[in-house]
Amino acid sequence: MSAITPLQPWTNDEFFHWQTDQPDRYELVDGFPLKMMTGASRRHDTIVVNIIVALGNRLRGRPCQPFTADGAVETRPGQIRRPDVGVDCGPTQPDAMLASEATVIFEVLSPSTRDFDRLRKIAEYKGMAFLRHIVLVEPERAYATLWSRIGQTAWDERVVEGLDAVIALPAIGVDLPMREIYDRLLG
Repeated sequence: MSAITPLQPWTNDEFFHWQTDQPDRYELVDGFPLKMMTGASRRHDTIVVNIIVALGNRLRGRPCQPFTADGAVETRPGQIRRPDVGVDCGPTQPDAMLASEATVIFEVLSPSTRDFDRLRKIAEYKGMAFLRHIVLVEPERAYATLWSRIGQTAWDERVVEGLDAVIALPAIGVDLPMREIYDRLLG
């Protein structure tokens, strides 16, 4: 009879060291790597680029900076997620893999991940100490759900709808027009 060595959950450092040699993008879930879905639609990608551009223009010269899904956030120990777009307002190191103080997170919903993003990821994100805003963006229509932290543990949920609406992100001093998010797609 041979002994079976149990698998041990990875640390963040072990995960990021391994990830650098992988051709695909992974998240760390309960200490183990999980391959992320690839092949997002052009619509999804356009929304992500529009958000990055809009945030980048508004945050230029300020301490907060946007990041893409190549960056990561730690939702809890042993749990690394890669939101579609985030804003880091903490000290940054050029070679860092993790946002130091993720303050805003955007997820653009996809048919295959919609329920997971709306339920499990939102619950994980709400547990992050520095996070102040979570935005779920619908890709087919000008519609977003915005959660904003109130105090230490409470969250306010609002619907932002229509091309003339604005997503208010007071934690970073930005108002993000829906028309810019959906540029080249709607209207």
